[in-house]
Amino acid sequence: MTTILIADDHPLFRAALKQAVEASFVDATIHEADSLATLETLGQQAIPFDVILLDLHMPGTHGFSGLVYLREQYRKVPLVVISATESVDVIQRAIHFGADGFIPKSASIDTMTDAMRKIMEGERWLPEHARRAMPPTLPDHSAMSERIASLTPQQFRVMGMLMEGMQNKVIAYELDVSEATIKAHMTAIFRKLGVRNRTQAVLALKDLAIEPQGMESN
Repeated sequence: MTTILIADDHPLFRAALKQAVEASFVDATIHEADSLATLETLGQQAIPFDVILLDLHMPGTHGFSGLVYLREQYRKVPLVVISATESVDVIQRAIHFGADGFIPKSASIDTMTDAMRKIMEGERWLPEHARRAMPPTLPDHSAMSERIASLTPQQFRVMGMLMEGMQNKVIAYELDVSEATIKAHMTAIFRKLGVRNRTQAVLALKDLAIEPQGMESN
């Protein structure tokens, strides 16, 4: 039996992909998540996934940080990015941050299922236009990946809101906790990331944004 997780916040795309998976993998058990919080709830159930399909823009993923976080949580599970973004730069960075494949949402259902089969068999799958491109020389993010993986689920949520430029009182309101609790989370986050304040944290995480230069204004 094949167990597949579809993590995407668009109900119509999830439904279409689920239908395609059910047609191609007759014995498949399919789980769905529409946010990283839902994904974390499934993670607590220790479900043995055979493949995870992740939308980079799903709520809570915050650029590539969600990919990095999940890669560390599911080290032995093939993790595939499915995205409407098809630029070679984003595809190559997704692979750099630990994805085992990258499937554009514009791909046909047959292409998607063929890609999934190959990835589950141990191959790396990329769209044709990305296969021809020379891989860039990117910094080693392994240390930061380990630091992000050390965050608790709640700390990861707070970190994401920090990356979005939210102030402590706003984060506290959104998470329905006290501002003192958020300050305690911030202290723990800074310690685990090896930084001293918000500015250093944003700078340390800027490479994880889909568009790195966009982080500089936060």
